[in-house]
Amino acid sequence: MIAVLVTLAGALGAVARFAVDGELRHRFGWSTPWQTTIINVTGSFALGVVAGLVTGAGVDADWQAVIGTGFCGGYTTFSTASVETVALLRSGRVVAGIGYATLSLILALASCAAGLGIVYALG
Repeated sequence: MIAVLVTLAGALGAVARFAVDGELRHRFGWSTPWQTTIINVTGSFALGVVAGLVTGAGVDADWQAVIGTGFCGGYTTFSTASVETVALLRSGRVVAGIGYATLSLILALASCAAGLGIVYALG
């Protein structure tokens, strides 16, 4: 049953990513990589919250599989961030590519840590 829930949550995460990406492009006229960064940072925050709830608040670990692996796995898109980084590098924008990759990783890690920290502080 958990595998089915993970699958459904993954599908919902992918649809959410598609919707957020489209809305950011439409509303702000952005092209990649900004919307990818926002998606990965918000997904990392959500995963931090889920991990904090499981490890610190006693929430059933199955929820980490469903929401973390399923929804957040479908929502975040680090493979797209990798492709965008390579595209920047291949176009000769080396500083932009390295900066984008570095900033994406730092923001995602900080966001995950913030999610964990908030849950622990409230818990």
